[in-house]
Amino acid sequence: MDERTARAKKAALLSRLKGMGDLVVAFSGGVDSTFLLAAAKEALGSNVIAATACSFVYSETETREASRIAEILGVHQILFQSLETAQEPFIANDKDRCYYCKKSVLGEIFRIAREHGMENVAHGANWDDQGDYRPGFRAAEELGAFAPLMEVELTKDEIRFLSREMDLPTWDKPSMACLASRIPYGTPVTPERAGMVEKAERFLAEKGFRVARVRHHGTVARIELVLEDLTRILDGGLRKQVVDVFKTIGFQHVALDMEGYVTGKMNRSLEAAKGKTV
Repeated sequence: MDERTARAKKAALLSRLKGMGDLVVAFSGGVDSTFLLAAAKEALGSNVIAATACSFVYSETETREASRIAEILGVHQILFQSLETAQEPFIANDKDRCYYCKKSVLGEIFRIAREHGMENVAHGANWDDQGDYRPGFRAAEELGAFAPLMEVELTKDEIRFLSREMDLPTWDKPSMACLASRIPYGTPVTPERAGMVEKAERFLAEKGFRVARVRHHGTVARIELVLEDLTRILDGGLRKQVVDVFKTIGFQHVALDMEGYVTGKMNRSLEAAKGKTV
């Protein structure tokens, strides 16, 4: 990564944001949306709102952290109850689940923008996000939401570098996704399943695993960790704790994914079904 190029892209981003005049940011508290919100605050001052969706597919821990970050940045935040979990196509969890979710959430954010006399809505997709299956992008384009980080071709590494320069607390934060992404396509997304995943991942976080995914396969919990953590979780005492706690949560079997954590792994079922990479 070239630092001068990253800074030049940030300058282009600030110029782009200033030209908007106002902005409501779809804000989750993750690396990308925090950087976008901080840049929008720098460019637009008080003409920025952070809109954060709340529902059973969003971790309560992440929602609280998003509120803390918005307060640090001095940006007015609006927490709203999102409606995607009331939609049958989303609950059914087909391959376009993220489309229905993004369409619903951004629709609510546009409503918030109108209520506050603002015209522009943006989300934090970055240049690297083009490499995975992202049906939510289609919904964002249909509604007219901007993706400023993508427009100036900022990559994840560049965003982390710039976030560190800006002293943002998220610069080294692991990537996150909603709890529905832990449930295989075709298995309905329910509060019970999402709640089991949240409790299991919270326990692993408390045990010091910064990057951990718990995939919900019915009675089986499949744990994905970064490779350097695979041996640690197999330590006798810790292994037993994990198994015991996961059984208390409601899983009957606990499996460790030997491949480790890989972003977008749940999309492989789509690749297999289509016979090509999605």
